[in-house]
Amino acid sequence: MKLLKSAVVVLLFALLVRGAWSQNQPQSPANNRNVDNLGLQVAGRNQDQPQTAPAQNPPSAETVVSSKEAKGLFRSVDEILQFASEDTGLPIKHKVKRRLTKRDEVQSYIQKSMKDDKDAKRLERSSAVLKKFGLLPRNFDLPNFLVAMLREQVAGYYDPKTKTVNLLNWVDAEQQKPVLAHELTHALQDQSFGIEKWMKGSKEDADNKRNDPSPADIENDEETAARQAVVEGQAMVVLLDYSLAPTRKTMLESPQVVEALKQDMLTGTADSPAFRDAPVFLKEELTFPYRYGLDFTGALLQAGGKELAYAGAFKDPPKTTREIMEPQTYLAHEKLEPMKMIDMEREFKGYEPFDIGAMGEFDVDVLVEQYAGRDEAGAMYPAWRGGYYFAGRPKGDKSAPIGLLYVSRWSSATKAAEFAAVYAKSLAERYQKRQGLGTDGKVAEDAPPVDSWRTLRGRHTWLTEEGVVMIEVRGDEILISESLDDETTKRVEADFWPLEKPVEKAAPAKP
Repeated sequence: MKLLKSAVVVLLFALLVRGAWSQNQPQSPANNRNVDNLGLQVAGRNQDQPQTAPAQNPPSAETVVSSKEAKGLFRSVDEILQFASEDTGLPIKHKVKRRLTKRDEVQSYIQKSMKDDKDAKRLERSSAVLKKFGLLPRNFDLPNFLVAMLREQVAGYYDPKTKTVNLLNWVDAEQQKPVLAHELTHALQDQSFGIEKWMKGSKEDADNKRNDPSPADIENDEETAARQAVVEGQAMVVLLDYSLAPTRKTMLESPQVVEALKQDMLTGTADSPAFRDAPVFLKEELTFPYRYGLDFTGALLQAGGKELAYAGAFKDPPKTTREIMEPQTYLAHEKLEPMKMIDMEREFKGYEPFDIGAMGEFDVDVLVEQYAGRDEAGAMYPAWRGGYYFAGRPKGDKSAPIGLLYVSRWSSATKAAEFAAVYAKSLAERYQKRQGLGTDGKVAEDAPPVDSWRTLRGRHTWLTEEGVVMIEVRGDEILISESLDDETTKRVEADFWPLEKPVEKAAPAKP
């Protein structure tokens, strides 16, 4: 799940960006492109679905694009495809099919996708685990939120199955051209590398063949998120380069425009109330591949030009969100030591797996931002060195709270202690009851409040309305369990931190 990958987003969609762009976009009298209503795609994870979008409420007159305008828009596809090819260095191998799509066709697709049993099950699981981590409010209706987003805004999409770029018959033709630059970049990526297959990564995507979570998801999560950022980041650069072309500037030469646009994507605008009022997690999650992917592609452009930034990133893709957020780690070919893995099948034999996945650098960035603020998150996430989670429910007891295990590793013992303190602080917002327990397992009346620490070391436990929460810090590693039974928690601790065998004394040397 990028943060809890288990299909947080079932549908791929777009965000309409206005404020920052309209304030920073220079206009050329010779080529005055109307970009005040620029549509930017903000995708989820499922590459089997068209890259569609949250859309603006329908205008009073349903059909905006006339037959004459549609023909002109269709003709512009070839011109913009040529621009995208020159901008990226990706060749045009064949023409891209184009189609004018009606609103009811898009709505029909959305409704069908939301009713899909597999996706509905994933969405339910994802929502439940996000609420357990406190990243969504307990009463938040994630499916209805996604529907509201899709009704709110929409921007055109490229369908890799039919190799067709879909234009919208209810959005002004001129406003769709920057979106075309974005979507036609996907068409070029698809022609050279096959987006659907490439997005599956270096391992076979078993997730498409099963409904249940598996430890394999830990390996796939970060890779999927990183590849999504490559796909969308490249398309964002081309969109900006196309829109800036009348000024004879590029994205690299317009840092203020880039920063304003990224900020506007994250905050939302007056005509995007669903997104604007969404929880921090959803805003960050949905815009990650666009904001950070844009910076990643820009960093590669500066380091090695078009070949490295476009085809090179597809041939040698990043594997983690750390590489996307900190491109210098990708350019330096950084290799992190693998995390110690527990035997989940053995240790959680009494639990029905609900969700399993990686907790990457981006994930901890969002989590720390939620509970400690943006500045502390920015200072802490670069110290991430690995992490994963397991969420499950006791077999045969559907009414029991979800049990959670989360392990992480940091660059130093100090950073591990700082993150553990932030996580402890989160308990005050996630649980109504949180009583500190002593070493004897009984409530300690003099236990300090969970939000009183700046650092947290050693083993600490609290009793909540959903069971015991344990946070244990040893050196640069942290093990956290929530709502797991005591026997399982102890088993996991022994597996993750096995007792060291005593060192045998060397026999005295013989004379």
